[in-house]
Amino acid sequence: MYSLKYFFIFIDQSSYIKLYSNSLISRFPSIINHPAVTQSSGHFGQVRQVRERSSGTLWAGKFLKIRKNPCSLLGLDRSSVEREVEILHAIQHPNIVILRDVFESKAEVVMILELVSGGELFDFIAEKENLLESEAIEFLKQILEALRFMHGKNIVHFDLKPENVMLSDKSAHPIIKLIDFGLAQRLLQGEEFRCTSGTPQYIAPEVINSEPLSAAADMWSIGVITYILLSGLSPFQGYTDQETLRNILSLTYEFNDHVFSTTSSMAKDFIQKLLVKDPRERMTAEESLLHPWIKPVTRSQAAKRNRSSINMKNFKKFNARRKWKMSYNMVWVCNRLVRLRLLCKSSEPDPVQRDCESDAEDAESKPASLLRRRLSSSS
Repeated sequence: MYSLKYFFIFIDQSSYIKLYSNSLISRFPSIINHPAVTQSSGHFGQVRQVRERSSGTLWAGKFLKIRKNPCSLLGLDRSSVEREVEILHAIQHPNIVILRDVFESKAEVVMILELVSGGELFDFIAEKENLLESEAIEFLKQILEALRFMHGKNIVHFDLKPENVMLSDKSAHPIIKLIDFGLAQRLLQGEEFRCTSGTPQYIAPEVINSEPLSAAADMWSIGVITYILLSGLSPFQGYTDQETLRNILSLTYEFNDHVFSTTSSMAKDFIQKLLVKDPRERMTAEESLLHPWIKPVTRSQAAKRNRSSINMKNFKKFNARRKWKMSYNMVWVCNRLVRLRLLCKSSEPDPVQRDCESDAEDAESKPASLLRRRLSSSS
């Protein structure tokens, strides 16, 4: 058994950080002293740049703290990490982040992932002055190709949103990379799966209703993302999460003429065929790739895409609000963590509680103690 230190070298402390799943998403000047905390449950995780000794290739090391005891509030269940590893290992595709290796100890799992350095797709688009529908479609096609591949293996993402659609690099024509498979599931034939996790703006009605889920839940999210991409507005966004969920259940959205004045009728039809309440009636990834907006059949259809454009003024505003909200959440979570640590230091917990929360004081695993797990694709 070889350790993490044998294969990889940590890069300087100014490495980038990208947190996953229901996590805070941000960048820190120094990673070592800034563990990331998930908003919903206080789980620890961080991502550090590493260099492969044998090739010099840069990768992202995703460090996940494992819950020490079943009653602990800190860390992730090992079973959920195992599931994410198994899923990433099964879906090797050009538009999905690559899992290179896995190292583990009793307290921590480190996933060596492809270093996705191009930032978020929405940030990339927001920097442009204008964008034709035909250009936006090239990005959507890559997302749909990844979903067709995943869904063909009965694997569903369940957390598709702008933050999880990244770009491979900062070139003029970057490749789409789907990330964050923390909520992903492999659906088994004959077994029902229900889950109420996800981001309110992007979850499907069947998620809210706690009904059996399928790949159609991902396709609903694609409909929402496409609506936002074209208009700069969120179709179901309310003043509160509760109002947003009510709007989703009642299918309350519209194509405002002023906002969608430069949008083609084919694009609207594409969205309408995804934002369908009955998941059985929703377009699949395969059907979406064959929709005339994505794959025009006639010259007239292709010409309409090249004459239509996204509402850049609204889109830039939406993206700015989205980034502000993420920054606000980051500050809120960091402040909450500080208060939690101060509370832990000042209180005198009973022995049972002390045992459950003792992992708050665990030092991070040393690279030498993180042993490599043998993957079938590993050398």
